[in-house]
Amino acid sequence: MNDQPTFFDFAAEVGLTKHIGGVEATQNLIHLCHIGESSYVLDVGCGVGVTPCWIAKKSGCRVVGVDINPRMIERSRERAKREKVADRVEFRVADAQELPFEDGLFDAVITESVTAFPEDKQKAVDEYARVVKPGGYVGLNESAWLKVPPPPEVVAWAKQDVGATVQPLTPDAWVGLLQTAGLSEIVVKIYPVDTKVEAQGILQRYGLGGMLRVMGRMLLLYARSPAYREFVKGVRQGGLMPANLAEYFGYGLFVGRK
Repeated sequence: MNDQPTFFDFAAEVGLTKHIGGVEATQNLIHLCHIGESSYVLDVGCGVGVTPCWIAKKSGCRVVGVDINPRMIERSRERAKREKVADRVEFRVADAQELPFEDGLFDAVITESVTAFPEDKQKAVDEYARVVKPGGYVGLNESAWLKVPPPPEVVAWAKQDVGATVQPLTPDAWVGLLQTAGLSEIVVKIYPVDTKVEAQGILQRYGLGGMLRVMGRMLLLYARSPAYREFVKGVRQGGLMPANLAEYFGYGLFVGRK
């Protein structure tokens, strides 16, 4: 890792990335994007590769996962081999705002807790629309402000739990990005955040063996890295869930067709 590791550097090192809504949100996104066995799917911001491998196993289709963090891609390739889907899943380092693919290549482009991070979100969504085929789908699972302006304690909790540079939008703003990118037939589903369900979803997504592997890496990193110890200390100090969280913070599935 570099001299100033980020939230995502630590996540890659321990092999744990998450998105709001867990497996159920991914299942719903697959359904809304009409992903099936013959689909060619791009997952932008794939993290440690959980969603691409899961889609390949469940749908039997081909999936490409990209992430801007090279260590995430290393973890993703390890996972694909471990889960025996390396013949159907490919991983590449890439920026969501400059995708290295030709126009109209994919049947569906999805993101989960990714597009809330780039400063120029419209540029990213324009890229998703560019690389999807005419008639194909762009599907976002992203954090959203259910009520604005959110109070400081809710903003602080979101940055601690989702990522320090997260910039959620309102549902209307997310829809506006899809419309400006030229997408239509837009479907929106909004959900509040339930932290208990989120915790259960992580275990369901990684399984007991996967979580034990992650915990082992966490303990090793904690022993070796002063920066990680400082990070954990900050999480503990800022980890109290605001009582009004569900009133202000949630997530949505936003799907449009090209």
